[in-house]
Amino acid sequence: MACYSLINPPPFTLICPRKTSLRCFLYRTQNPNSRRSNFINGAGRILCSAEKPQFAQLNSSSVNTLTSPTEVGRNRVSTLREICEGHVPEQVLRRVEEVGFVVPTDVQRESLPMLLSGRDCILHAQTGSGKTLAYLLLIFSVVNAQRSAVQALIVVPTRELGMQVTKVARLLASKPMEHELEQKTSTVMALLDGGMLKRHKSWLKAEPPTIVVATIGSLCQMLEKNVFKLEAMRVLVIDEVDFMFNSSKQVHSLRKLLTSYSSIDSRQTVFASASIPQHRHFLYDCMQQKWTKNDVVHVHLNSVQPMPSCLQHRFVICGGDERLETLLSLLQADTPKSAIIFVSEQSEKSKKAGNTPSSIRVIEFLRTSYAEYSEIILLEEDMNFNSRASSLLEVRQGGASGSCILVATDIAARGIDLPEMTHVYNFDLPRTAVDYLHRSGRTGRKPFSDEKCTITNMITLKERFVLQRFENELMFHCNELSL
Repeated sequence: MACYSLINPPPFTLICPRKTSLRCFLYRTQNPNSRRSNFINGAGRILCSAEKPQFAQLNSSSVNTLTSPTEVGRNRVSTLREICEGHVPEQVLRRVEEVGFVVPTDVQRESLPMLLSGRDCILHAQTGSGKTLAYLLLIFSVVNAQRSAVQALIVVPTRELGMQVTKVARLLASKPMEHELEQKTSTVMALLDGGMLKRHKSWLKAEPPTIVVATIGSLCQMLEKNVFKLEAMRVLVIDEVDFMFNSSKQVHSLRKLLTSYSSIDSRQTVFASASIPQHRHFLYDCMQQKWTKNDVVHVHLNSVQPMPSCLQHRFVICGGDERLETLLSLLQADTPKSAIIFVSEQSEKSKKAGNTPSSIRVIEFLRTSYAEYSEIILLEEDMNFNSRASSLLEVRQGGASGSCILVATDIAARGIDLPEMTHVYNFDLPRTAVDYLHRSGRTGRKPFSDEKCTITNMITLKERFVLQRFENELMFHCNELSL
């Protein structure tokens, strides 16, 4: 189900001979000399008119469409090629098919017509749903590979997510196999924290790339030094937008990027995340603060079920001094092929007291007590960038070829694609329901797979009410497990 948000919807009436499932898009058209807008479905049928709507609203429980027998056949699932043909270059479409992207996911099917029509868009769908490919296809539809200028910018919160997005973008930009093309292909630069900024500075001045994937710190450093400008930028994507707006380190630079370094009039803006708390208020802010145009569309997939349905949630109650032994018992009982154990970041107070962080305690315990796994890997924010990159590479190689366990803080919870993961263990409960959502989203990421994956929470009796709050907010059920 997709929902295109509407603030203060005006009353209107639809006359429908019968109720049907709604699998189409809703567009708004407006005569500049009129106060009235028409709402039109994907087949071009006018559904209704309304006075001065701010957003188009699509909701299968409140809107019905007229469906004739000839229209039923049109509801078949289109391929990505059918959706993108005429917009995305042929060589990119061939590359998309070569790497296995043929049938669109729900978010791609619902958002691409909006994106390819030029609308500003907020992509709000569960983790692993295909938002990255959706906005990359938009980018390749508008950039001109023959022009040496930064025409698309993707801003990400972490180096790890930036490396992942860059890899996919370069994969799509490369020439299709058995199809050598003479024309130039798009170039993709990763301008990420911890990178070689001097080398990037030379590249940007000599021959600017077509697409830049950047963390906000490195990006603003280059913009402030006038190394390059964004006057040729056609598309701006902010990935994991809620995380970035909630980060005190990033929010000031992000606001400056949206309003000072570029203009909404010359760009198409896309915000993406699995979690946008108070999304109606966020939509209002987008227009009021001039982050997006006024006709911005909110594409909200699976709004009732924010997490993949293949996830099974459970909890085990144990004392604080029993957690390591409980974790070992869980691993021995589950024998997961690949798993992530999430731990909390160490507080400043704990650091000053000289306490050993949870991550080190878990790593050392498992390496001595859990001989079944030779690959036990650590990933946390305090590690240097090269060590973090090495850990992720080990995880991906281990997950694809055998078995591995990743012990990580929440740096691994945002956007990182680890499709082989089948189990997530919360050694420490996350701080918020949003953090729980993103941790859980590291598993169940294989497209179109029905494989059951498990989220296990290790909690004290006093923490049970916190987990219940997450259940209520995210609308899932957690079963108690007895060991």
